[in-house]
Amino acid sequence: MKDLLLNCYRMFIAGVTSLQSPFLLLVRLYWGWQFMQTGWGKVNNIDKVVGFFTTLGIPAPAANAHFIAWLELLGGILLALGLGSRLIALPLTIDMLVAYIVADREALFSVFSDPDKFYAASPYTFLVASLIVLIFGPGRFSLDALIGSWKRSPFKTFASTSLKAWQ
Repeated sequence: MKDLLLNCYRMFIAGVTSLQSPFLLLVRLYWGWQFMQTGWGKVNNIDKVVGFFTTLGIPAPAANAHFIAWLELLGGILLALGLGSRLIALPLTIDMLVAYIVADREALFSVFSDPDKFYAASPYTFLVASLIVLIFGPGRFSLDALIGSWKRSPFKTFASTSLKAWQ
């Protein structure tokens, strides 16, 4: 009986683990798209973003508005493609933390007293998605993984060895 339970548990773990890369792909595609959308909206309405940043008291509001707009637009594209995923997830995570601190401070400080308010704030899901990619990586279905497998490819090793032999 013990062996049967252990085998069932191992099969369960293997099955759930096989969902990791498809899950990471869905997170990257959906939230990459969402970041692209918000970035595109900011790029095309930069005056409103500058005005909003000004009301929040953000230093150099014009420069920061342009930076954040392009970070979210290009970062969303990179996230969706799975290219430089962990590298771009770090500034996107910082972006969302700053958004909480500056624009949704009340929601941030209600994390323990009123968790629903914390979860309902705009930055929450963006922050969680960025953290998932930052911590767990992009998964197998990404350009990062494709590039990584190409770098480890036996053909590449053979080709570079053969080229050295000709030199």
